[in-house]
Amino acid sequence: MDFILSFLIWSPDPDMLVIPIVDHPVRWYGLLFAGGFIISQQIMFWIFKQEGRPEKDVEKLTVYMVAATIIGARLGHCLFYNPAHYLSNPLEILKVWEGGLASHGGGLGIFVSLFLFTRKYTQYNFWWLVDRLVIVTALTGALIRTGNFFNSEMEGTMTNGDWGVVYAYHTEQLLHYDDKNIEDVSFEKGGDMVSNEPGKYPITAKIIYRRGVELGVSDKHFFENRLRNALLSYDEVVQHIDFRKDQPLAYKFYEEDGHAVAEIYGLGITRHAAQLYEALFTLLLAMLTFWVWKAKRFTLPAGFNFALFMTLLWIERFVDEFFKMNQESFEEGMALNMGQILSIPMALAGIAMLFYFSTRGTKNMVGEELKRD
Repeated sequence: MDFILSFLIWSPDPDMLVIPIVDHPVRWYGLLFAGGFIISQQIMFWIFKQEGRPEKDVEKLTVYMVAATIIGARLGHCLFYNPAHYLSNPLEILKVWEGGLASHGGGLGIFVSLFLFTRKYTQYNFWWLVDRLVIVTALTGALIRTGNFFNSEMEGTMTNGDWGVVYAYHTEQLLHYDDKNIEDVSFEKGGDMVSNEPGKYPITAKIIYRRGVELGVSDKHFFENRLRNALLSYDEVVQHIDFRKDQPLAYKFYEEDGHAVAEIYGLGITRHAAQLYEALFTLLLAMLTFWVWKAKRFTLPAGFNFALFMTLLWIERFVDEFFKMNQESFEEGMALNMGQILSIPMALAGIAMLFYFSTRGTKNMVGEELKRD
């Protein structure tokens, strides 16, 4: 069947590796987040060198950028999406490791930190700086959104077609249920369940047990009761795999190569890879702003590259939110979600700056007087 080649079952381990000595995981998200700043710093070293600026200043700038991104993104999430909770429990704001970062807050944090940077290091003009930093900001954004994809978070809305992504990681974790007798859990396309609903296609969860394990009556009771109830009550499962609330759990036990195997049948729900849409867009935006700096910095006014970045990024964010599931329950029923509401003023600010710099700019992107015909 055609659908077997169409959608992707996505269930990667968010941990890239575990450091043996401290038994601490290194997550793909953290690696890509940090990698964005490391790569960005190297690019900024090169840009500063090209323009005759001291490369050591990039190290100072990096400190401002990292601090601003983390603090701004965390405060943005807390104050934009759940202010009542965090204002009542302010110490919860510090728990960055529990997740919760908002790009709108990160953007505002960077803007404020660069203003403070140029106040302290007066040899740098604010617009000169942001015209170059947008290049690496867009690139870092692409890596962070890729990290979100590896984390199976910020998932997309249903595609209602035989293409898209079935996010199966949380279902896989539930099926492991800390049972040391389970050797592996995997997913395959196809299975015994049938559906005529658009965007839902047969999928099989395959649980392989260690050699010597036998599945009996007690396991049947567990599958038909406790496991079924868990699969039907956990939102992170229900949103991505339909195990049919109005039917008994569809499963079977058998042996394969000396292992006991359990197969559970459900319907995978195909969703947009909204994280990758944004990652691809921000990568293209990084390339565009780099080209503007490289080829047009002597002819375009200072601030133009930043205004272009602001306009395109936040318009894209507004559009991309239509392909994302809402992050918070209060967004249900809203015509526009919080991400879109926050994107509108930022996009309008970008458009206003584009108009202003295009008509009023007196210096080009390198700080020289701009000659106009």
